[in-house]
Amino acid sequence: MELRIAGTANDSIVDGPGIRFTIFTQGCPHRCEGCHNPQTHDFNGGEIVDTDELLQKIRSNPLLDGVTFSGGEPFCQAQALALLGGEIKKLGLNVVTYTGYEFEQLYENRDKNGWEELLEVTDFLIDGRFEQSKRDWKIRFRGSSNQRYLDCKASLGSGHPVETEPQ
Repeated sequence: MELRIAGTANDSIVDGPGIRFTIFTQGCPHRCEGCHNPQTHDFNGGEIVDTDELLQKIRSNPLLDGVTFSGGEPFCQAQALALLGGEIKKLGLNVVTYTGYEFEQLYENRDKNGWEELLEVTDFLIDGRFEQSKRDWKIRFRGSSNQRYLDCKASLGSGHPVETEPQ
């Protein structure tokens, strides 16, 4: 399956717990002021890659703890990422997904374009738009204090956001 991406990071330590392969999706409707990745906003930018190609790169790194879907906005390409996430889970790796949407919005609209499937393969969800006025360098894996680090499985099970602390 094809995915439009802005790029990847092979061994990130800032995009979730442990050593991570990070996929920066291309295209974002949120366009948050002060965004760390403004080059990912254009839905026509970046490059198109095959998810099998990404999976091959992930498999080639035995040091990985997990894979992070960042952006852009991953939920704009939820179906492809959900399929890729399923394959990643088979490798025994965890999945972190960043989103400008809040969990409540994703949950209410989970039948939309693979959103539920992407939530189901996500272990940890970092939700909420980046807010420059709430920027905080002290919180792990988030850019602003309004963003939450959620246990996605527990959140799906209860139907409301369940916050946890990164390990």
